[in-house]
Parts: sequence; C-alpha cells; structure tokens
Amino acid sequence: MPTQNIQIALVDDHRLFRSGLVSLINSFSGYTIMLEAANGEELSRKLSPKFKPDIILLDLNMPVMAGTQTAQWLRANYPDICIIILSMFEDADKVLNMVKLGVKGYLLKDAEPHEFEQALKKVAQGELYYPEFVTRHLVNNFNRGVDPIKLNNRELEFLKLAGTELTYKEIADQMCISARTVDGYRDQLFEKLQIKSRVGLVLYAIKNNLVQL
Repeated sequence: MPTQNIQIALVDDHRLFRSGLVSLINSFSGYTIMLEAANGEELSRKLSPKFKPDIILLDLNMPVMAGTQTAQWLRANYPDICIIILSMFEDADKVLNMVKLGVKGYLLKDAEPHEFEQALKKVAQGELYYPEFVTRHLVNNFNRGVDPIKLNNRELEFLKLAGTELTYKEIADQMCISARTVDGYRDQLFEKLQIKSRVGLVLYAIKNNLVQL
C-alpha cells in the first residue's frame, strides 16, 4: 500500500471524538478522511467496490452494529481494507479475537497523537500495530510447550511454515510435496487442534513458541 494519499474511513458513534480525530489525521501528511460513519450499518451503506478506503479506524463499542460485527462483515465483503480498532479498554482477549478477524491494528482512544500516526504508517505499509499490553498478554499466556504426541514432524514443519507469508503452493514446494498433500496436513491440523483457519494455526504456533512475534 502506498504511503501517500492514504484514504481513511472513521467509524465511531461519538461526534466530538470523531471531529477531534479528523483534525488530528488532517494534520498528518499523506492521509485523507474520505468518509465518516456512526456505526457499522451506516458504514456498510456508504461503501461500494468503487468507493472504499485503504484503512478504517473502527470503534469497538457502537450501537446498531458494533466493531466486532463490522469487522466480520468487512472481512467477508471487503477483505482488502485494513482495519485499526479503536477502544477505551486494555482488553487483550478482545484484541486476540480481532487478530482472528484479520484486524491490522489496535489503538487505545487515549493514545498520544504520535501513536495514532505510527499506527497509520505501519498499517499503510502492510505491517501490524498492537500496543505493549497485547505483547505482555501473549508473553504471559502463550507459554505452554507443544505436546509432541499430538503432532508429527511433518505437521510441525507445515505449522511453522504456515506462520510465514508463504502461500500454500510455496509451502508445498519448500516441503517437496504436492499441493494436495499440503491440503491434507492443513485439514489434519484443523481437526486435531480444533482450528478453522490459517490465522488460527498461526496463533497456535505463536502460543507454542513455534514462531516468534
């Protein structure tokens, strides 16, 4: 994603906060507020394939259609739009749920202006932005080792590669197996670990220290 002329959508039900955030973002170089909405339902009516932002700043707690439901809808309908969640609370469990939905960042509403700019910059460059309390939560809770009885060496190898940016085809090439065999490993792990997505596999790999944050 280019770092200039990034189009931003702001979704928050508090007009005064929205107004202040619009002024703040307009003071940054390279960003434009293209639309505002008070909730996810209003956002869904304003978006179209030809009219969509690069990044959505999305309030977690809103009436009508809140942040979680909106993130789910965006993932299904506009998966290429990057989402940064806005919240008043240091709720690491909610952050992890947002990670599963493909959210790219999480910002506390009382963050410093430079933190907002840093979050926008990182996400615009294709990176993730999560505050320190999320890292602390991961360190404190994701410290259980892998049970070697559950997974064989090839499954572990696939799981580590699933935590990279490689496509399934590239994983197959690296493991010197067919794409169908990779699909087999993936489906086996889905069943063994009770996981339904590649993001879930990555979270499991992080939890069990197979990949590093």
